Amino acid sequence: MEDTGALDLGPDPSLLLVDDDEPFLKRLARAMEKRGFAVETAESVADGRAQAMRKTPAYAVIDLRLADGNGLDIVETIRAKREDARIVVLTGYGAIATAVAAVKIGATDYLSKPADANQITAALMANGEDLPPPPENPMSADRVRWEHIQRIYEQCDRNVSETARRLSMHRRTLQRILSKRSPR
Repeated sequence: MEDTGALDLGPDPSLLLVDDDEPFLKRLARAMEKRGFAVETAESVADGRAQAMRKTPAYAVIDLRLADGNGLDIVETIRAKREDARIVVLTGYGAIATAVAAVKIGATDYLSKPADANQITAALMANGEDLPPPPENPMSADRVRWEHIQRIYEQCDRNVSETARRLSMHRRTLQRILSKRSPR
């Protein structure tokens, strides 16, 4: 059920998509092209910044965590060259502090993965006065907790003892959580 109705994209429908998840990037690029955007893609911070410098897009969807760095660097590059750009930051690791940082730097909105093309389009086109509708399939509380634990675990270089200390939980409890599959 994809809404591919005509959008009022203005005179410049250029859209830069930056994500290091290649299958997701290709699917999103096709979906956004169907909506009328002129899509360019990049899979790294370096490539995203280079494309933004070469031709600053009117719209951008940027993953926060990329293999070679932080997507906020691309947000800064775009914002410095184009004040009116509409930028959405995506991440699989939703955190309030990161959302605040993204918006302070100049992102228009912030979405947690998995976000679909309809949610991304709504965020890009929102005028800032309307709150977007709640997601149809939000992450469960268990999934949000699991994502948070995984993020801290990665930030602690996969050190179980350090992660447990920072999360104020018993090391064995953390080991049990890490040994299970992710909740839906």
